[in-house]
Amino acid sequence: MTAKGVPNTTRHRWYTRPVLFVDDVSRSLDFYINLLGFEKQWHEADGTGTVCQVHRGECELILCQDAVRRDRARLFIELTHDGLDELRREIVERTVPNKAAWWGYDVIQVADPDGNELLFPTAV
Repeated sequence: MTAKGVPNTTRHRWYTRPVLFVDDVSRSLDFYINLLGFEKQWHEADGTGTVCQVHRGECELILCQDAVRRDRARLFIELTHDGLDELRREIVERTVPNKAAWWGYDVIQVADPDGNELLFPTAV
């Protein structure tokens, strides 16, 4: 089978915002804001709803509280050299649970309270 793609003539920007399913949106907000340094961009129902968005730099995540969905995600987040240094410093300062892992190459793996994994490659 031959991989055939669309010709490389980008006319429109493709923009993604992954949706992470969580058990408790408040707990997830606490994790992403206080441990990983994200900012809350919006929160439905004037901050009392079960769906919200957080962002840090160009990384945007939608957090969706859902009692039925148990899906878990794995996000691959590349940082600049300075960004990786900052992440490492914040991991230590904020005691962010993490581990060294392998996903094609060395990464720092951070799991949120619901088991969604954020992978940060360590070679930049």
